[in-house]
Amino acid sequence: MSDVQPVRRALLSVSDKTGLEDFAKNLAVQGVELISTGGTAKALRAAGLEVRDVSELTGFPEMMDGRVKTLHPVVHGGLLALRDDTDHVASMEEHGIGAIDLAVVNLYPFEQTVAGGADYATAIENIDIGGPAMIRAAAKNHKFVSVVVDVADYEAVLAEITANGGTTYAFRQRLAATAYAHTGAYDAAVSTWMANALGDATPRRRVFAGVLAQALRYGENPHQAAAFYTDGSDVAGLATAIQHQGKELSYNNINDTDAAFRLVAEFAPEGGPAVAIIKHANPSGVARGATFAEAFGRAFDCDRTSAFGGIVALNGTLDAETAHAITGIFTEVVIAPDATEEAKAVFAAKKNLRLLTTQGLPDPHLARLAVRQVAGGWLVQDDDTGHVGESDLKVVTKRAPSAREIADLQFAWTVAKHVKSNAIVYAKDSATVGIGAGQMSRVDSSTIAGLKAGRMGGDIGAAQSPAIGSVVASDAFFPFADGLLAAAEAGATAIIQPGGSKRDDEVIAAADDAGLAMVFTAMRHFRH
Repeated sequence: MSDVQPVRRALLSVSDKTGLEDFAKNLAVQGVELISTGGTAKALRAAGLEVRDVSELTGFPEMMDGRVKTLHPVVHGGLLALRDDTDHVASMEEHGIGAIDLAVVNLYPFEQTVAGGADYATAIENIDIGGPAMIRAAAKNHKFVSVVVDVADYEAVLAEITANGGTTYAFRQRLAATAYAHTGAYDAAVSTWMANALGDATPRRRVFAGVLAQALRYGENPHQAAAFYTDGSDVAGLATAIQHQGKELSYNNINDTDAAFRLVAEFAPEGGPAVAIIKHANPSGVARGATFAEAFGRAFDCDRTSAFGGIVALNGTLDAETAHAITGIFTEVVIAPDATEEAKAVFAAKKNLRLLTTQGLPDPHLARLAVRQVAGGWLVQDDDTGHVGESDLKVVTKRAPSAREIADLQFAWTVAKHVKSNAIVYAKDSATVGIGAGQMSRVDSSTIAGLKAGRMGGDIGAAQSPAIGSVVASDAFFPFADGLLAAAEAGATAIIQPGGSKRDDEVIAAADDAGLAMVFTAMRHFRH
């Protein structure tokens, strides 16, 4: 027996009317009876289609400002009835319930309403009730009913009906799965909004939802399946980016590019050009400059070896001079708010290089959640949007840092926030000169950063290590003086760190003995 179910009767009730007219006209051509509500019925009649009102079907008018119109046994019986169950069929006949074979429903635009700054009462009125009820009913009865919640599926539905004279079971299953994800995401948006409106940072249940943006070739490794989902927000970044050229982004490309762009966004464009180069989610070099080409060159000179195959992020419009400089090394991805046509032309010769433009920078102060899955659950926290200004710094040594050192300390501290802990960052003249990331001990990170600075000094032909005369940032306190002394040995003259160790006095004394200036932030930036 065929599993194809004919579509004789369709109920259409949509907020998003994109493609509705053409879709409904094609259904009508197939001989499908159209039933509709309110604004949808009006739009279909305006297109010259014959439509039967739900109120005519139910015998009840739409009431309570449209809150009650489809919540009726004639509607839900038509969606839920099992066509192969004699009792169900008898009930339909007894109560005059006609089968509904296709439900085309999308919901009140709740997320857009909230994003537009709606007040509490307006948001509540934009919580759809009848729509989710119909979607869930039709999806539950997918043995017989097709449910469509996404305008992107209109074409596939018409093709299915044309090819088969109805819809196949496998097709209806896929539609039902999409439908449940749609209502689940909708409820997630409502519950998240309500928790925020109530000031509840840790609601008893927390739901996350996303929309597939891209199925990826694989994850971190070829044996891992992966995909990229967007959360519906309009934050500038990977979710809003236009890819101008190059092959498809990989899981690691997306992860590293996000890290690069969020780091460079810490440096406001009005403060001048800034460039960050990322490798394996850690910065290999970050710098400001008078031009983007200069900033790129200074960031590259921090660690030319690690920059190979890296990600380059800019805090402004990519120009041709900088594009030429970037093409001098193998680069996976370049991301910037915009790019000139001349810069795009330079990159056109590098067919594997991906160029992304976002038309903006993410706000580093914007509150958002960071989520990580662990066995059996999720860890959820506020994203690290912490910042310290010059007035927040506490000088704890006999020598106070100079104005130049203060500027470099703040620069290094900003970069350290984006380096995997244990993080040590040497910086001089608004450019990193050595970075130690992800070591199990802070002294090792400090030593490695100093060694890398010395090695790069040789590579760029410097007379001495660029770390000499630099400042150093530590993402957390020095538990012992050894890490600080390693920084002094590398040539650092000033330190920025959170403080808070039980050996702070010992560390401060060591800094004084070495003639270093040191400031405490009272804020740490662990990044695991």
